[in-house]
Amino acid sequence: MNLRAHLLEGHVIPAQPLALDANRRFSERHQRAITRYYVAAGTGGLAVGVHSTQFEIREPRHGLFRPVLELASRTIDEELARSPRPFIKISGICGRTDQALREAELAVSLGYHAGLVSLAAFKEDAEYVLAAHCARVAEAIPIVGFYLQPAAGGRLAGHGFWRKFAEIPNAIAIKIAPFNRYQTIDVVRAVAESGREDLALYTGNDDTIVVDLLTPYTFESGGRRVTRRIAGGLLGHWGVWTNSAVKLLDEIKRARAAATLDARWLERAIAVTDMNAALFDAANGFRGCIPGILEVLRRQGLVPSVHCLNPHEMLSVGQADELTRVSGAYPELTDDAFVAAHLDRWLA
Repeated sequence: MNLRAHLLEGHVIPAQPLALDANRRFSERHQRAITRYYVAAGTGGLAVGVHSTQFEIREPRHGLFRPVLELASRTIDEELARSPRPFIKISGICGRTDQALREAELAVSLGYHAGLVSLAAFKEDAEYVLAAHCARVAEAIPIVGFYLQPAAGGRLAGHGFWRKFAEIPNAIAIKIAPFNRYQTIDVVRAVAESGREDLALYTGNDDTIVVDLLTPYTFESGGRRVTRRIAGGLLGHWGVWTNSAVKLLDEIKRARAAATLDARWLERAIAVTDMNAALFDAANGFRGCIPGILEVLRRQGLVPSVHCLNPHEMLSVGQADELTRVSGAYPELTDDAFVAAHLDRWLA
């Protein structure tokens, strides 16, 4: 598989959640079912060991980092053996450089194709330190840059950093997730100015998925106008209602190819953002974002509980009602029937 060509095509890449039972024990059966769901839904890849998977899996008292990565990789391979197609396995890469390199080496050994590099451990460092870190990790595994909003544990990184990031030969993509239009433009402009046409851009801005994917970003660079597009999404939001997300991205690709854009896409954009507000608990500073994802999967039967490894992470007051509201308001953006039709096999 040509990783760059695959990513540039644009795909739905969910961020995988973690399945825990009522006693907060890891449920391999349900974790396997989630992975089967994503493959069956038509996604182009899966990100494991990332924010939605809960960073606490790395803590020695839980010891879940390797088991979760290993189970996901093996399950993907088993499912794709039934119907082979290109599919990218992405592992989260966290920590300072020593830890990140250990995680990269583990990911490669388990069959992962790329690493999504978190910069959360570098909150106080200068941007040249961040760039050197990314370049070092890229020597061990192809990397996906990650601009994560501070509210979810990330840090700000300006145009200058992303310009340097685009110079890393083994960088293959960037996940743009600052939830901020100005900072999103910083990343796309940096890549446009770099001349890197093989560096795929993926939205992680769950608050504006549709607009990100529909927008042409045009800048002056080297005396010419350069247009770049965000190809697909690597999203926590797409960890639920995933089959509908695949259909939505296919529609967006067709809309991008059309001569004019139907104004009804603006209505669709608001619908998706309204759903995300409930899912990610925007009203409470995103405190319930991981439990919100788990609650949708629990209602579908894919996970046994909404529990997180951190007992303080839970649904906010009223969040479950909001999930009920948006699911009823936008049934075309859900996939309950798809899940119900296959759930028994996925859980087998």
